[in-house]
Amino acid sequence: MKRNWKRIAALVLAAVLTAAVFAGCAPAKSYDVRIGAMKGPTGIGLAKLLNDSEAGEGSLKVDFTLAGSADELTPKLVKGELDAAAVPANLASVLWNKTGGDIVLLAVNNLGVLYVVEMGDTVKTVADLKGKALYATGKGSTPEYTLRYILSMNGLDPDRDVTVEWKSEPTEVVPLLASGGGIAMLPQPYVTAAGAKLSDKGMRVALDLNAEWNAVEKDAKLITGVLVARREFVENNADAVKALLKAYESSVSFARDNAAEAAAMVGHFEIAEEAIAAKAIPFCNLQYMDGAEMKSAVSGYLTVLFNAEPKSVGGALPDDGFYYAP
Repeated sequence: MKRNWKRIAALVLAAVLTAAVFAGCAPAKSYDVRIGAMKGPTGIGLAKLLNDSEAGEGSLKVDFTLAGSADELTPKLVKGELDAAAVPANLASVLWNKTGGDIVLLAVNNLGVLYVVEMGDTVKTVADLKGKALYATGKGSTPEYTLRYILSMNGLDPDRDVTVEWKSEPTEVVPLLASGGGIAMLPQPYVTAAGAKLSDKGMRVALDLNAEWNAVEKDAKLITGVLVARREFVENNADAVKALLKAYESSVSFARDNAAEAAAMVGHFEIAEEAIAAKAIPFCNLQYMDGAEMKSAVSGYLTVLFNAEPKSVGGALPDDGFYYAP
């Protein structure tokens, strides 16, 4: 009888070990996610995540869509052709309002990246923009409303004191500066790209709008880019969302701390030119935030915009359901 018990125990142990071996060999769970981003700063934080997916590493299989402007990207998100997208911060709120709450904010990816550059030496302060004309991109999104707020807080009327010629993409602005001079508001990495071509012709960075924001707004950070997702995707794919945010946090941190390596990935996915990205990434204010920290930062920023111009956030501030909380 004792021998039988020993034999049974041995068989049980063997079965347990065999199960453990097979469990260890079982393939890791992977998740298919369709992600969109714009060229430029809001897309840079995705580069390592996309690189890992392409190499078959990590738990995400990403179908990536790159767009030149938000107007190309947001219809795909609203129609369900994308699961998630990196977009300007205020646009996330606009979409939440337009879709009746079907957009969820997952994370912040970067803070202020806007600069005023000049072919000359006339702009030293925001007040110096009075009576000037400047080229800019981002009408209807974070750049426009950031500029309007900073102008207003410095005693200028955005509609009368400054003439803004809006362009669809930053790549349209650089040739205009090269051919006709003037002033422009550009995000990184396009500031660096313009500098590489025009610094010897007199182009200079006149104003750091992140610093100008902080000078007039003490309670809310300037938030440029965020990651959003469709509510249906979030509610039906909890594990995939968890994996996405884990990979995204790692990806943003990698780009911030490894500019040269990240720049090669940014170039590969055509988010920006590699050589320009390598110089620009340190100035892109890459920062990952989620959860309560994200909610506090973004709600503060949106409140500032709403108080200045309600339509900048879609007419109403999002409720708590807008902010993703696992």
